[in-house]
Amino acid sequence: MTTSAPEISTTRRVAGGKFLTFFLAKEEYGIEILKVQEIIGTMAITPVPRTPDHLRGVINLRGKIIPVVDLRLKLGLPAAEGQNCIIVVRARGLEIGITVDQVSEVANIADNDIEPVPAFGNGV
Repeated sequence: MTTSAPEISTTRRVAGGKFLTFFLAKEEYGIEILKVQEIIGTMAITPVPRTPDHLRGVINLRGKIIPVVDLRLKLGLPAAEGQNCIIVVRARGLEIGITVDQVSEVANIADNDIEPVPAFGNGV
């Protein structure tokens, strides 16, 4: 029986540039800086009934209601002890907050240092 390597997606490739880097469970991740609206400290999150576990609830940010996703739970990582930081991002016309352990820095990353995202199918 032979297995093949994961299919590589050619439809979307992130270009290099400036990225906000942050930590989740001792791993460092990055998000394009142009998608980051702001970084806020801990604040009260209002739970919303009957939502997935990774949706922590919503926050009221200067009169705007923002859903907050626990990125650790969304990625299948163990839950964190408390909440450290929320990054408010704008993607596909939506503003959402994502909880992270710690914000690191804004880094310049070259195009050739970014690998294509593997295709996992429609379910992911």
